[in-house]
Amino acid sequence: MSRDEMRDLQGKRLHKLVSLVYHNTPFYRKKMQELGLIPDDIRTIDDIVKLPFTTKQDLRDNYPTGLFASERSQIVRMHASTGTTGSPTIVGYTRKDLAIWSEAVARCLSAYGVTHNDTVSVAYGYGLFTGGLGLHYGVENLGATVIPTSTGSTEKHIKLLRDLGVTTLACTPSYALYLAETISKLGLTMKDFNLKTGVFGGEPWTNEMRKEIEERLGIKAYNIYGLSEIMGPGVSYECHCQCGSHIAEDHFYPEIIDPKTCEPLGYGKQGELVFTTLTKDGMPLLRYRTRDLTSLIADKCECGRTEVRMTPIVGRSDDMLIIRGINVFPSQIESVILEMKEFEPLYMLVVDRVNNLDTLEVQVEVKDGSYSDDINAMIALKNKLSNKLKSVISIKADVKFMEAGQLERYEGKSKHVIDKRNFNN
Repeated sequence: MSRDEMRDLQGKRLHKLVSLVYHNTPFYRKKMQELGLIPDDIRTIDDIVKLPFTTKQDLRDNYPTGLFASERSQIVRMHASTGTTGSPTIVGYTRKDLAIWSEAVARCLSAYGVTHNDTVSVAYGYGLFTGGLGLHYGVENLGATVIPTSTGSTEKHIKLLRDLGVTTLACTPSYALYLAETISKLGLTMKDFNLKTGVFGGEPWTNEMRKEIEERLGIKAYNIYGLSEIMGPGVSYECHCQCGSHIAEDHFYPEIIDPKTCEPLGYGKQGELVFTTLTKDGMPLLRYRTRDLTSLIADKCECGRTEVRMTPIVGRSDDMLIIRGINVFPSQIESVILEMKEFEPLYMLVVDRVNNLDTLEVQVEVKDGSYSDDINAMIALKNKLSNKLKSVISIKADVKFMEAGQLERYEGKSKHVIDKRNFNN
C-alpha cells in the first residue's frame, strides 16, 4: 500500500474511531468538549494532533472499565497489567478485537519465516498478561502448532523443546539467555534441538543481546513489540532485513512527541512513542503515551513492506535514570557488558545517594573462564569495565563482581534497577 493510500485509510478509520469514543466513552467526550471538538472536526489523519492525549494515569483513574467503548455483553475477554504502581489497568476485547489481534501476530510470525509446518513454544506468561495468549492465537491463526509452555519449570521446557522438535521459541530475551545457560548446564548442545527462530519481546533488548542469544541458541532472533493497553504483542515486528520494526499502522497509528513539551517530532527524531488504536472497539485509545523512547522510519524497507518502522526502544521516559544530572538508560550499560566476553549477559544497577551525591553500582557475573585468583588481573578487568562504562554514560560507576548464579534469573520481564534514593526527603 502506498503512503497516500495508507493515510487515506487511516483518516477514515480515525474519523470512525473518534465518533465511537465520543458517543460511547464519557471520558473522551468530556475531553473533546473541553477542547471544543466534535467528531466531524476529525476528517483526515492530519487532524489527529487536535485530539487529547491519554496516559496510564487516565486508565487508572477510570478503573476498572471506565474507558470501555462497548457494552459489557460485547466484551469477550479481559486482560490486565500487573498493577505494581497502583491499580491494574483493565483492557477489554470484543470478538472483532481478538480477530484483529491474532491476525496482527500472524503477520509478525510470517515476517520471521514461520509457516504452518513449524512448532512454536510460547513461553510468555499466560493469564492476565497479554504475551502468552496473544502469541498463542497468532500461531493458531497462522496454522502452525502451538505449545502453551508458559512460565514454570525450565528443565521441563527444555525437554519439550527437544522431544517435540520445536522450531520456534517465543519468550522474553532475558529468559532465552537463561534457557541457553540451563541447556549448557544439563550437558546438552543446540545440536540436540531443532530450534531455528526466536520471537522475543516484553522488555527492551539490545543488538548485543541479540547476538548473544543467536550465538548461544543457534537461532535467528527477531523482535516483537506490543503493549497491553494498545492490544498486546503484534503492534510491530521485524522482518528478515532487521532494520527497524514494521508497525501495523493500519490498526495502530504511531506518533513521536517530545516527552516534555508533547510537541510532535518528525521522522528520524527520537522521542516518546504515541499510539492511537484505529480499529479497536472494546477499549479504543486516543494518542496513548507509551513512555517508550524510539524514532520512526518512513522509507520503504528492502523487504518490500511500506509500513512505517520504529527503531529499537532505547529506554522509557519514565524509567530513565538521572544520576548527577546525567541521563542514563540501562540499555546503555547492557550494551557495554554484552560487548565484553568476560561477563555473563546479566546485570543489576544499584543507585543510591551518599552524602548528597548519587552513586551507581553495576553488579555483573564473571564467566567461569574469565575468573582468576590473580587479584591484579581481576582489578584490571574491573577497571576495564568501569572505564568503558564511563566513556558511554559519562559518569564513573562502581563495578561489583558477583559469584556465578548470584544474580536473579527471570522467566518473565527482567528487573535491572534498584533505586535506593529517597526523593521525598
